[in-house]
Amino acid sequence: MARLAGIDLPKNKKAFIGLTYIFGIGDKSAMEILTRANVNPDKKVSELTEEEIAKIRSVMTADYKVEGSLRSEVQQNIKRLMDIGSYRGLRHRRSLPVRGQRTRTNSRTRKGKRKTVAGKKKTPAKK
Repeated sequence: MARLAGIDLPKNKKAFIGLTYIFGIGDKSAMEILTRANVNPDKKVSELTEEEIAKIRSVMTADYKVEGSLRSEVQQNIKRLMDIGSYRGLRHRRSLPVRGQRTRTNSRTRKGKRKTVAGKKKTPAKK
């Protein structure tokens, strides 16, 4: 079983697909890691030797920020935006979309379940 950066890679997938299960590694960086480690990207994860896994691990730790350290950096960046009071920070603080999407409709994922607000009652017209 291949375990990299605290993640168990799926055994039946190809190596370059298996690496994308690690937070912070996408298709391009997975291929880059495998070529720098001299590992065939089409090889299944279950077929990787301990030696190849060690090479992949050494390339990853040397040049890539993944999993816990990357997640904490992202959270620190968001916290910094909120502390300096930037527009993006305010949007994060209010749990609204940050990147300019409309909020009149849509954005339910970000805003949460609908909160119905009662309409204002009209007073009867005087004669």
